[in-house]
Amino acid sequence: MPTLAEVARTAGVSLATASRVLSGSGYRVRPELRRRVLAAARSLNYVPNAHAQALVRARTQVVGVVAHDVSDPYFAEIVRGVQRIASRAGRLTIICNTYRDPDREVEYVRLLHAQRVEAIVLAGSGRDDRSYGQKMLAAVEAYLATGGRLVVISRHHLPGDAVLPDNFGGARALAHYLADLGHRRVAMIAGPPRLTTTRDRVEGFRQGLSERGIPLDPTWVLPGDFGRDSGEAAAEELLRRGLRATAIFALNDQMAVGALAALRRAGVRVPDDVSLAGFDDMAIARDVTPTLTTVRIPMEEMGVRAMELALENSGEDLRVAFFPAVVIPRESTAPPKGA
Repeated sequence: MPTLAEVARTAGVSLATASRVLSGSGYRVRPELRRRVLAAARSLNYVPNAHAQALVRARTQVVGVVAHDVSDPYFAEIVRGVQRIASRAGRLTIICNTYRDPDREVEYVRLLHAQRVEAIVLAGSGRDDRSYGQKMLAAVEAYLATGGRLVVISRHHLPGDAVLPDNFGGARALAHYLADLGHRRVAMIAGPPRLTTTRDRVEGFRQGLSERGIPLDPTWVLPGDFGRDSGEAAAEELLRRGLRATAIFALNDQMAVGALAALRRAGVRVPDDVSLAGFDDMAIARDVTPTLTTVRIPMEEMGVRAMELALENSGEDLRVAFFPAVVIPRESTAPPKGA
């Protein structure tokens, strides 16, 4: 028996659009798309699932947000933006904390589906993980097939509207900034390796250095988990190795703050002895001493746009809202000694 996903592929539309046409949900769909979906359904002898249609009509005025950790300022800002729009639209918001557990993330999507929420926002980074990807795709397709709407923040391999911060471009621009200050020996504190956010920032920084003729020594790329303590541990490891780098880039501000604490404890002056930069532009980046050079990502605005997309009944194919990233120079970076 043909599935809704097969109808969507045959019609050349998103799963959500096919669901809106065939479920009797009443969402607005362009006439051209409606004709393509109905023609594909007829050619495949598709029979709508009556139970799924009943779920569509019984959908609640509740939205779900799945985040890695709302105690992380990055996600707290995104959730603030989501809740601002949801509250204005008269929706309740369910916040699900995964603590970066991929299985828990999939289970939360299934749980929100069972609760018949109107829309789901996946606020955490996507994952380059085949097993996780297959399970998450199945959970998302089942949810969309009953008329739900999905919006993802950052790069995911899922059929939903997307809010995309320019992680690659922001890291590339920061690499240019450090290189133009005169830094040629640069270390990096990375994030969880399978997250698309980590990969985009690492590759953007690597390319930016390469464009200035500077290689990124793989032995100077230290592991991190986006938490403050991992930044502190990575900086301590660089110190044990003799700290030959003149600049350190941490993939987020929390790790940069941890690195700053370790450097200060060891008597290493920032930026006199080593420059330090982060990413995201959290409030704390302006409060530490020295103030932290970083890359600004408009987290709250991304949350706002994600919820707007989730609540819009556009009937269009998948949409993308792109947010640029901007280098914010502050006191923690300076030309290296002798430059």
